[in-house]
Amino acid sequence: MTDQYIVPNIWCQGNAEEVGDFYASVFPDTTAEVESRYPETGLLDFQKPLAGAPLTVAVSLSGYRLTLINAGDEFAPNPSISMFLMFGDAAFGGREAARRTLDQVWERLSEDGTVLMPLDAYPFSPHYGWVQDRFGMSWQLSLNDDDDADAEFVMPSLMFGGAAQNRAAAARDRYIEVFDNAALVGSFPYGEQTGPATADALMYSDFRIGEQMFAVMDSGVEQDFTFDSGVSLEVHCADQAEIDRLWNALSAVPEAEQCGWLVDEFGVSWQIVPADMGELMKRPNAFEHLLGMHKIVIDEL
Repeated sequence: MTDQYIVPNIWCQGNAEEVGDFYASVFPDTTAEVESRYPETGLLDFQKPLAGAPLTVAVSLSGYRLTLINAGDEFAPNPSISMFLMFGDAAFGGREAARRTLDQVWERLSEDGTVLMPLDAYPFSPHYGWVQDRFGMSWQLSLNDDDDADAEFVMPSLMFGGAAQNRAAAARDRYIEVFDNAALVGSFPYGEQTGPATADALMYSDFRIGEQMFAVMDSGVEQDFTFDSGVSLEVHCADQAEIDRLWNALSAVPEAEQCGWLVDEFGVSWQIVPADMGELMKRPNAFEHLLGMHKIVIDEL
């Protein structure tokens, strides 16, 4: 996907290169490379052990961009945000080839991982499973009857549980309202009380922001986790005006604001950054200036 507007970021605990190499070996048509490094000077005390180390690792998963953030043990991914991978017949050369590829990916992700839903036939998919890999990131793998070879392979999926239980519809509607060129695709409520999910809570819903698909759901079982910065959504803004608008619309936790990061009213972490952030960070002392910011002000980098 070229010029990807929203890029999921995965927090890694000092091992982003290892995680990237693992994903490049697991997924079809996937590469990983160090994109940026910490400067040698000007770091905060807790960052000093990472001086000169990779800061971000760029993963291209069949053309879909993920960013691995190399940092400390402050956060870790959890299943509240997973990546839904859709193995379509056309994209993988037929049903048998798609199923075979899915099974190979499942086997690798399951090594030293945790199966959250076993690989099996379900009412919504003939072959589906949900697994948390050895690094804590969660993946949903589904065999799809899709004759469009260009259909999206990766879709971020947000599960609302714990403190965010039964707020999936409100969050979906808010995101569609806030982002340009956003629209509802499908919506399927539970229809009856299911564990902590109320009858009108969402069993599944998907929507688009621009060309990208996203899914939301309310958990049907009690969860002891919810959203945090283990997985964040990085928005590449065209200019300062777009940064200002999205920041004002989304930021709901002032104490969480730092370096372009914010937390919205549902607990989801976002990074609101300029689309040319990589180039801007090449300015003299840009990293030090960034550390002092809440919302990014381009002219002050």
